[in-house]
Amino acid sequence: MNSVKRYMKFVKPYRAQIFATIVIGILKFAIPLLIPLLIKYVIDDIIGNHGLSVDEKMHKLVWVMSIMLAIFAIVRPPVEYYRQYFAQGTASRILYDIRGRLFTHLQKLSFKFYANTRGGEVISRVINDVEQTKDFVITGLMNVWLDMVTVLIAIVIMFMMDARLTLISLAVFPFYIFSVRYFFGNMRFLTRKRSQALAEVQGYLHERVQGMAIIKSFAIEDHEQKQFDKHNANFLEKALTHTSWTAKSFAVVNTITDIAPLLIIFVAGYLVIGGSLTVGTLAAFIAYIDHLYSPLRRLVNSGTTLTQAFASMDRVFELLDETYDIDDLPDAVECKNVRGDIRFEGVEFQYAKGGEPVLKNINLQIKAGETVALVGMSGGGKSSLVSLIPRFYDVTKGAILLDGTDIRSFQVRSLRDKIGMVLQDHILFSDSVKSNILLGNPNASDEEVVQAAIAANAHDFIMNLPEGYDTTVGERGVKLSGGQKQRIAIARVFLKNPPLLILDEATSALDLESEHLIQEAIDKLARNRTTFIVAHRLSTITHAGRIILIENGEIKEMGTHEQLMEKQGLYYNLFQIQQLES
Repeated sequence: MNSVKRYMKFVKPYRAQIFATIVIGILKFAIPLLIPLLIKYVIDDIIGNHGLSVDEKMHKLVWVMSIMLAIFAIVRPPVEYYRQYFAQGTASRILYDIRGRLFTHLQKLSFKFYANTRGGEVISRVINDVEQTKDFVITGLMNVWLDMVTVLIAIVIMFMMDARLTLISLAVFPFYIFSVRYFFGNMRFLTRKRSQALAEVQGYLHERVQGMAIIKSFAIEDHEQKQFDKHNANFLEKALTHTSWTAKSFAVVNTITDIAPLLIIFVAGYLVIGGSLTVGTLAAFIAYIDHLYSPLRRLVNSGTTLTQAFASMDRVFELLDETYDIDDLPDAVECKNVRGDIRFEGVEFQYAKGGEPVLKNINLQIKAGETVALVGMSGGGKSSLVSLIPRFYDVTKGAILLDGTDIRSFQVRSLRDKIGMVLQDHILFSDSVKSNILLGNPNASDEEVVQAAIAANAHDFIMNLPEGYDTTVGERGVKLSGGQKQRIAIARVFLKNPPLLILDEATSALDLESEHLIQEAIDKLARNRTTFIVAHRLSTITHAGRIILIENGEIKEMGTHEQLMEKQGLYYNLFQIQQLES
């Protein structure tokens, strides 16, 4: 029940609203309890009262029905409205707070978490599981109490009418309580298994929808259908097991709650025949039996609903309990007034604890405003090296110093605010061109956005789009070419105007015209900034102030293009091979 205690922290700010909802709900459920008393009064005190004339009976009937009509037509509708509005509104606000807290948490989680977790499963927890916890608020904190109060009120009225019949109607209670405890003991475990299986289906589907072009290009629809069927079948198995257990519980509990009315009808009928009970009391008692056992049946439904809510709570808090690999130190300071001197001191790095080091004993000093190119074979550690600068990962050993200060001493967000990145596959959001550029500086003016686009050689093609800067680019920028996406990515870095720049394979896999435009924009962008360029094509970095060749996580060669060509070592061989290939 630890999840429930933690969930109540989100509920706490809304205690007054929940209390008001329960009070209004008691009134809502209490009003229908007048109906059996009305039935008894009409049968015994009006119809069965032989001391009254027909006119007197009609007068009493009209009078009592007028009062009841006023209660049900005037009082009950607003009670019903506000009860529903407060219940749903309060629950929705609590879910709003939880999702906000989850999104804040997700933004703090490291690249390592997202590398090991399917996006669809994360979405399932934030959307589906959080939504399921709404039932705990409405059912567990409101409806259950209302049903219990309804049962207690019904029992009190029934005792006042006839204690014998009340005790008979309560005779099946022990069997009811035992069956509920027995069947719902295992429900939380089964519900959680079903939720996990559903999240796996959603995660698989999310990946395949994003990669539909791959599926179609390789014509593997039949294979993917089989793979999806496996995940879907696993969910079906868990769902059927859960359904079977739920069906058994309902069958047993409803049988028990159906037996009680039969006992009451038999005993009450016997007493009426014997003359010790009025017909009106019999009719009222049968009506109250429904008010007694309908809430009990709803409590069984509530048990199923709450079990699902508890399982979803577990999954929500499991996500919230994911630890941050990268976090601010208690005494972290804001990163500001950056010159751009960077020094790597004995840096080693490995992705997994105890795994093979990706970088080994990196010692490197870069002066402010210098452009450094990192080259080498794929998998050598180039991208890993630059990913340490914005602290996407932390060094395993050694330190990285910015202007003489260990970057771990800075607040992470303020450090990243000083770094601009252009990647090979830069992600654009399914929004307008303008909104995507504004990611570099959300407070920038329209004029600044245009100036950034002009600097990135993007303005001309943007103006040719159907709606110019207001054109929606589609998910991940699918409506744009690779070169166009890159120029928008560069435009937002221009808008950010950071002192540090990281270009990771920014011009690879582009046509010659796009590469020329992007290279021109990058050269402009790199001026007067400390710049790291990770490049596969060596012809694009011959202008760099320094070229560093990394192989197997170690610096093997360093110098200008001319110096390394004269040396005729690894860089020379790699350059010659690429020249021959081109």
